Amino acid sequence: MSRYRFLLKKIAWSVFTIFFVLILNFFLFRVLPGDPARAGVKDPRMKKEAVEAIRVRFGLDKPVINCFQSLNPIELGDCAVNPFDTQFFIYLRNLTRGEFGISFHTNRPVSDVLLERLWNTILLIGAGQILSIIVGIAFGVFAAWKARTTIDYSALITGLVAWSLPTFWLGIILLFWGSNNGFPIGGKATPGTSSYPFLYQAGDVFKHMLLPTLTYTIVFMGEYMLVMRSSLLDVLAEDYILTAKAKGLSTFQILKDHALKNAMLPIVTIIAINLGFTVAGAIQIEAVFSWPGLGGAIFEAVNRRDYPVLQGAFLLIAVSVIIANLIADLTYSYLDPRVHSE
Repeated sequence: MSRYRFLLKKIAWSVFTIFFVLILNFFLFRVLPGDPARAGVKDPRMKKEAVEAIRVRFGLDKPVINCFQSLNPIELGDCAVNPFDTQFFIYLRNLTRGEFGISFHTNRPVSDVLLERLWNTILLIGAGQILSIIVGIAFGVFAAWKARTTIDYSALITGLVAWSLPTFWLGIILLFWGSNNGFPIGGKATPGTSSYPFLYQAGDVFKHMLLPTLTYTIVFMGEYMLVMRSSLLDVLAEDYILTAKAKGLSTFQILKDHALKNAMLPIVTIIAINLGFTVAGAIQIEAVFSWPGLGGAIFEAVNRRDYPVLQGAFLLIAVSVIIANLIADLTYSYLDPRVHSE
């Protein structure tokens, strides 16, 4: 299979998967128990007319997908005029316009609610992801280079411990440590600093990022280090590595020119998957450090039965994971030509 056909095939499957996710994303939250019109207000004294007005305001009075689900003659009459006047087709039509709907709770566009939270999550988790990739791969390569030595065994134990640590537990430990050493322990910025100069605000945000970013880096560093070490050890046992040694190449040349490129294949998969889920945010880290990210928005939307926010958030996460896996497949074909030839 040529590289061009391989690329088209992967893109086509990604588009099909996204379309399937669009459908699943709509029905997934319709099976949740409870009335979203009442859940958004939580006032037991609300009259039936007020609840019905909220349902009409957000289109909850319309049938979910089939006009004939309703026995209301008025609704059936509307369906006769416009058979696509259902929640599902309105949902698809709004998506083609780039609209995710209006939040039931805040009465704001979902895109605005998610974007302001999304950038906070990318700022926090993106920094931790980059650091964990660099540190984890570097330690994994060094451990494989010094295989079966004290350095290798120490790195192996460190990686296993770091990977097995519960994220929320490590976050709480660092939270207590930071509170005793002058670090900010919650939020994104100190209240009242919005009128300060830009450099001061940036420094304040950086201080608030230190502990949650360190938590994320430690946990994911162990995963990258262990996978990189194992993959590189397998590659170093291949015959062509023995041939390179017989030619008199140095260890550095063997690692750089022959081993690392092939050993990166499993790492590419893990990085792509983790980067896709980075959009969802480390919900536990955001909860421990009160970071206003996307994970917190999802948690709040679940409690409030805020369907539009949930649909927008999960669609954003799903598309991110699909695109990340597509990038991983294309990177695979670049690192190993045998992938697209098969």
